[in-house]
Amino acid sequence: MRASRLVSLLCLLQVREVMTGPELARELEVSERTVARDVLALAAAGVPVYAERGRTGGYRLLGGYRAKLTGLHQAEAEALFLAGVPGPAIEMGLGEAVTAARLKASAALAPPFRDAPQRVGQRFHLDAPRWFREAETPAVLPELSRAVWRDRKVVARYRRGDLEVRRELEPHGLVLKAGVWYLAARRGQRFLTYRVDRFSHVEVADEQFTRDETFDLPTFWEEKSDEFNRSLLTERIRIRISPAGLRKLHATTEGTAAREAEAAASEPDAQGWVTADFPVESLDVAYDQILNLGPEAEVLAPPDLRNRLAGAATRLATLYADRDPGEGHL
Repeated sequence: MRASRLVSLLCLLQVREVMTGPELARELEVSERTVARDVLALAAAGVPVYAERGRTGGYRLLGGYRAKLTGLHQAEAEALFLAGVPGPAIEMGLGEAVTAARLKASAALAPPFRDAPQRVGQRFHLDAPRWFREAETPAVLPELSRAVWRDRKVVARYRRGDLEVRRELEPHGLVLKAGVWYLAARRGQRFLTYRVDRFSHVEVADEQFTRDETFDLPTFWEEKSDEFNRSLLTERIRIRISPAGLRKLHATTEGTAAREAEAAASEPDAQGWVTADFPVESLDVAYDQILNLGPEAEVLAPPDLRNRLAGAATRLATLYADRDPGEGHL
């Protein structure tokens, strides 16, 4: 375990050149004291690592030192190919590059591990799109991908409802979410998200932009996703829900809403049911969501929604009354 951590520490310093004790501790998931001991162990083994004091200080390797860390364990070799996503890479126009890289990586592996691509390919497969929808690759995706890789500005036409607007953007990253591609780009001083399939035209400029080195794509996407989800939840209803209904709530509704309802739930009653305020997009959407829960949930408020669901329950009871299923029908 410690040997693996020392190798990871050395790799981090090779890649990032200088890192503080707290930064290394977070990356390696250990204490700062453990980081200090590991640095001493590397130094004792002949690795020229030293600490710089001061506000911009940290740990670094002397004179651009590089260690050749070419040995991969079988699990590491297989994880290398598992990390690849060939389908999306092909959509971005990187199919040939991915194939070449995989071949080169395979050739560099020790003979016992050269079947890693086949082992992984026969055991794991990424199918990004959701069910019941045809996945279409946006025509402009390869151009946007090229701009992202090369830090090039783009001039684009973007559809907003019935309008088409011109936008000059600095594309920082691409995200594939449930089969839909999104672009994270800077416009002026703000970072915004755009659905790639709404671009009707993209022209990659010759001009490069200065990339914001503080921009972190996963963090940005998580924040924007949460912000978008919360912006949709403009209404609240009060429900009483069973343990089975609470479990089903996570499968049938948006995750943010389900988590908020669960966090705000009351103590269970004698039957295990809880009462909670449930955020919803609209009362029409809430009607469909509660119907999906069937007899596992009861709306307490607002009264209009409760009456509407009571009417639906009455109609269902009539449909399933004790009679022949085909009675009254051809």
